[in-house]
Amino acid sequence: MSQSPSGAAGRGARLRPEGSARALSEAYDTALLDLDGVVYAGGHAIAHAVESLAAARDGGMALAYVTNNALRTPGAVAEHLTELGIPAAAGDVVTSAQAVARLISEQVPEGSRVLVIGGQGLRVALQERGLEPVESADEDPVAVVQGYGGPDMVWGRFAEAAYAIARGVPWFASNTDLTIPSARGIAPGNGAAVEVVRIATGAEPQVAGKPLPPMHKETILRTGARRPLVVGDRLDTDIEGAFNGAVDSLLVLTGVTDAAQLLAAPPHHRPTYVDLDLRGLLTGQPDVVADGGGFRCGGWTALAMDGRLELEGDGAPVDGLRALCAVAWTAAGEGVCELDPAKALARLGL
Repeated sequence: MSQSPSGAAGRGARLRPEGSARALSEAYDTALLDLDGVVYAGGHAIAHAVESLAAARDGGMALAYVTNNALRTPGAVAEHLTELGIPAAAGDVVTSAQAVARLISEQVPEGSRVLVIGGQGLRVALQERGLEPVESADEDPVAVVQGYGGPDMVWGRFAEAAYAIARGVPWFASNTDLTIPSARGIAPGNGAAVEVVRIATGAEPQVAGKPLPPMHKETILRTGARRPLVVGDRLDTDIEGAFNGAVDSLLVLTGVTDAAQLLAAPPHHRPTYVDLDLRGLLTGQPDVVADGGGFRCGGWTALAMDGRLELEGDGAPVDGLRALCAVAWTAAGEGVCELDPAKALARLGL
């Protein structure tokens, strides 16, 4: 894959957020957008998402929706997006169900039976790969696949997986996100369910979803992106996946990750760009520059003093956060920042 416009991907430990003279929607040809926590939460669009994506699309940026949530089919996801005012087709959606189905199909014969612990998205993806979904360990499956089955997942499904795995059947998981954003807050994700089966069996699944290579492979194969920008709300899936794929990323603060977690990010969790929401696609990104013993962005200067992060100046809170990132990541190097951010973040209201 070609290097991103900033040339930042793949250079090792990032020590500050990048700047961009051009709007990100002009600098990159395709936005690889996470869904939960970025575009919507539950049944509702996140603030500014609809109009920002429309403007990016009208400006020539291709939009692809890349989700670790394996519950729904791409068609159902596209229908939901369209209902929210974001026109989309099934081909615009890439799911971890598709990635894990490809992974399984590369290891078992066509027509094989696969025990499904999850929703319709997994079943359809397996059928597209010529595999037969089954419901019981007693139907002689050659593989077990586990994906998010929704909040009403029946406990007995986990037992069914454990029975098959105990017989030596290989186990696959669409993803291992421990949590998932919902309209009511943060809920347990597929990773929590995978842990139930792991504890019961002592086995380890092959995982396809972000941040691992099978999901990146699936996304590039389906989108044909040449200058992609990963857009997400999670450091441990979206941003790490971009790092592993050597492409640039934009973290938006509309989902799981908060400002304190961003400041404490290890190298493989540090995004190229940081913004409050998807309006960040439509603008350039300000430079973060060294200033004396600290770093400046916009009207803010961030410093490390007496074991804590400090801010001087005034301006947009996100500029202050970008400056704080530079101080924290520089202090941490290849590790994790241990400077106390509480006072600085309180000043920003973050």
